[in-house]
Amino acid sequence: MEYLSSRVKNMEESATIAMAQKARELKNAGKDIISLSLGEPDFKTPKNIQNAAKEAIDSENYFSYSPVPGYLDLREAIAEKLQTGNKIPCAPENIVVSTGAKHSIANVFLALLDAGDEVIVYTPFWVSYIEMVKMAGGVPKLLEGTIDQEFKATAQQLEEAITPKTKAIIFSSPCNPTGAVWSEEELRAISEVVLKHDNLFVIADEIYEYINFTGKHASIASLPEMFERTITVNGFSKGYAMTGWRLGYICAPLPVAKACSKIQGQFTSGSCSIAQRAGIEALKGDQAERLKMAEAYRNRRALVKELLDEIPGLKTPMPEGAFYFFPDVSAYFGKKFGNQVIGNAGDLAMYLLSEANVSTVSGAAFGAPKCIRLSYAASESELKEALKRIKESLAQLK
Repeated sequence: MEYLSSRVKNMEESATIAMAQKARELKNAGKDIISLSLGEPDFKTPKNIQNAAKEAIDSENYFSYSPVPGYLDLREAIAEKLQTGNKIPCAPENIVVSTGAKHSIANVFLALLDAGDEVIVYTPFWVSYIEMVKMAGGVPKLLEGTIDQEFKATAQQLEEAITPKTKAIIFSSPCNPTGAVWSEEELRAISEVVLKHDNLFVIADEIYEYINFTGKHASIASLPEMFERTITVNGFSKGYAMTGWRLGYICAPLPVAKACSKIQGQFTSGSCSIAQRAGIEALKGDQAERLKMAEAYRNRRALVKELLDEIPGLKTPMPEGAFYFFPDVSAYFGKKFGNQVIGNAGDLAMYLLSEANVSTVSGAAFGAPKCIRLSYAASESELKEALKRIKESLAQLK
């Protein structure tokens, strides 16, 4: 493999995708695997969105390359949504549509970072942030929020972490993997720190915006003076169950938006034309199915919390958003099953896969080595069975 670049050889594989692949392989081999490892809604894309895509095909008007930053009417719909729903003072030219929020974030890092620039990453973090920063030549600096802080680092911690090399900070709210949600007051404290430092950007990943159980979503870009310092990342995968459609976007200050469009023009050009037409319907059409999905997640959250609380040794915060639990499982470290010793969260995740036939993800992949992540984007019957198996398997560890 000497011909491969050091860039790819030094890159970590996505832990969520790797565990999902292991689970699929076991399932294909005949094992009764319940997968709680991927952050993917188990709902189908709402029918009105499906129909909009079919109409786009039948019209025969959307078979050509789309504009690099996205169709104007989609960008207008996104800007209107952000203006009215998020109070972000943007225009269509601030929007760049990409093939998923992951692609959007990669564009942003490539647009902002020179070699050696630092990015403060709120920890626990979504697994791909670190590798994306490194791929763009940047240096990730972890800012840890502990379980006692609801996994949210304080503004004072942020201030102490900033150096002359800091170019950006990134966090998700609602958070993957913890489910934590930043309040407007907490975001205001972050903004006060950011505004003290020239040329420091916030990358606010809001992909789970519509799965929020606090009653209110706050966007840091809506706060005074923060629009010009914030890149808001969002998309359609989670709230509208459109993971396979690959449709995400940024809202950014004009120079950043233009830079991301320039990069995208060289790498991928515009995102899928049919998916974009479906995206317009998602934003402007009937929202009833989106709201039903969010309510189903609320009910599942209550169910899973009750079942997790029955398992001795787990510390399980109640998530305020997204569709994950992120329990501290360190009480099981050092315990054994036969000759197998549970040394860390990775060992525990593999033990649960082999003994309980349930796939989870080690918290080490998210910067929290005492935890594991469980997705509750599964049916209630699957969740009940999965938690039963987990409880029985953990009880075997001595």
